[in-house]
Amino acid sequence: MRFCVVGGGISGLVAAYRLRRAAGPHADITLLDPADRLGGILRTERVGGQWLDVGAEAFVARRPEMPALLAELGLAGRQIATSGARPLIYSGARLHPLPQGTLQGIPAQASSLLGLVDDATVAQIIDERARPFAWRPGSDPSVADVVGDRFGMQVVYRSVDPLLTGVYAGSSVTIGLRSAVPTLAAALDRGAPSLTDAVRDALPPPVTGSVFGALDGGYRVLLEELQRRAAVRWAQVTAVRVDRDANGWLVFDDEGTNWNADGVVLAVPAPALPALIEHVAPRTAAAARRIRVASAAVVALALPGGTPIPQQSGVLVATGEAGSLNAKAVTLSSRKWGRRGNVELLRLSFGRYGDDLARSTGDEDLLAWSTRDLNTLFGITVDPVDWHIQRWIDAMPQYGPGHLDLVAELRAGLPPNLAVTGSYLDGIGVPACVGAATRAALTLVKTGVAR
Repeated sequence: MRFCVVGGGISGLVAAYRLRRAAGPHADITLLDPADRLGGILRTERVGGQWLDVGAEAFVARRPEMPALLAELGLAGRQIATSGARPLIYSGARLHPLPQGTLQGIPAQASSLLGLVDDATVAQIIDERARPFAWRPGSDPSVADVVGDRFGMQVVYRSVDPLLTGVYAGSSVTIGLRSAVPTLAAALDRGAPSLTDAVRDALPPPVTGSVFGALDGGYRVLLEELQRRAAVRWAQVTAVRVDRDANGWLVFDDEGTNWNADGVVLAVPAPALPALIEHVAPRTAAAARRIRVASAAVVALALPGGTPIPQQSGVLVATGEAGSLNAKAVTLSSRKWGRRGNVELLRLSFGRYGDDLARSTGDEDLLAWSTRDLNTLFGITVDPVDWHIQRWIDAMPQYGPGHLDLVAELRAGLPPNLAVTGSYLDGIGVPACVGAATRAALTLVKTGVAR
């Protein structure tokens, strides 16, 4: 069997690996990606002599996809946990502890947000259960529409937005409730009489151990092992069109080569999908065009060892703090994962949906903003001993209201033996990408065998 995988991010590499495992050592698998290295938004760089992830940096450890994949690859021993340090929220030009007992920042009781929101908002949260509440099962409003109406916009801006901005580079206004908090939507569908009751019903049991995981040595460890095990032919070219062929599919690249395949996995970002498949899957192309994306920039810094950074995992920035901070989040990597070497490692993230900051701001400005923000937050004034800037242009899909229906429509328009995978489908996190890529690859193998 012959397969083409277009796109060499984590989704493409997992799809190629699954194809190899399912189709066997004699299958012909070509991966097309013009990048200088495979991995997409997973990228590990040396900063201050230490490996540091400058794209996605963690995964939800309680989801099964990543621990299972690491065990399968013999990498279970490389999984590391957080140190237990907690993050802070920067709101009202002050640092606050991250509220506990919330669901993605949505409180189950007003006491969780004391000190973060004003007294009027606390009273609104307390009184919420006594106010009439209407919910249409199956609906998918934005997070802000629901939480702002029931608890007030301070809860949205100061408690919910910092978390959603860190994940999606978006906000409660741009993200649908079913994507951001599926368990809450399910509780509402079951007939919860108020938002407070729904949050309490949806809260998971207390977690023992670390919520998040990462890899010792960074994601490069996983990417290199996937590439080795997949045993693909890597063509460093850009795929420009996919077309039908009498024997299956043809993938055309920008250097004039045609690649034959029985099945094709398209592991590209949503904005790149329509041009590849417009003429063979117009319904899918139209759906992909409706998925909005954001850009972000990561500034990774190595500060001199012993620089007094707080014993916290990082800082999430509330909406409306642009006057005092430019960053949307700061990760104190040396505190979150434990110090390595003789430097203090930090990451500052910039850029939100709707702005052009990551694309248009120069390196010097990003570095200057980082220095100023660290001074504002922690009083740090030392110069970094090393730094790295990574831009992720149009790389953060926005899971807007109605996203699940949109993805169902996108997949329904695909012809046989053509599959899609990526962070815009079933979740933006690495575990979700692993799951979507596995689904895409196994679908191709099954239909290919049947044919």
